[in-house]
Amino acid sequence: MSEQRDKHFSHLDETGGVRMVDVGGKAATQRIAVAEAVVELSEETMRLLEERALPKGDVLTCAKIAGIMAAKRTSELIPMCHPLSLSLADVRFRVEGVHVFIECETRTTGPTGVEMEAIVGAQAAAATIYDMCKAVQRDIVIRRVRLLRKEGGRSGLFQARDMPL
Repeated sequence: MSEQRDKHFSHLDETGGVRMVDVGGKAATQRIAVAEAVVELSEETMRLLEERALPKGDVLTCAKIAGIMAAKRTSELIPMCHPLSLSLADVRFRVEGVHVFIECETRTTGPTGVEMEAIVGAQAAAATIYDMCKAVQRDIVIRRVRLLRKEGGRSGLFQARDMPL
């Protein structure tokens, strides 16, 4: 981190008020981010999910669409996020035991990163799984929302460490 960045917060002006960072002078580069969320279900709820037998229908298809839609609208939810033209928003699922691992990947070519879009997409997909399953289980747990990887921009590559549940 540069000495300049250590001395101040980029989202605060000289009086301490919040501001949106001007990224107009930054180089447009390809930027990629992948975030995850993990949803824990009961064995019975997972069985119903896998059999597509839940009352609200196909949970993972609905959650995928919700995650993509949320990623595209992140700047409407997070006050200091810039509106971005995403070249990709994708949501993938991996089921292991009673856990649904969600990965949301976002990409753009521009002057600012897409980490928030990936995180919001993963969160929306997780919340949609909760919504689609709550008729049969109320104590669903959403855990470990985090950035897994980001590429591009001044800070380069970030790769999260493996983390057990």
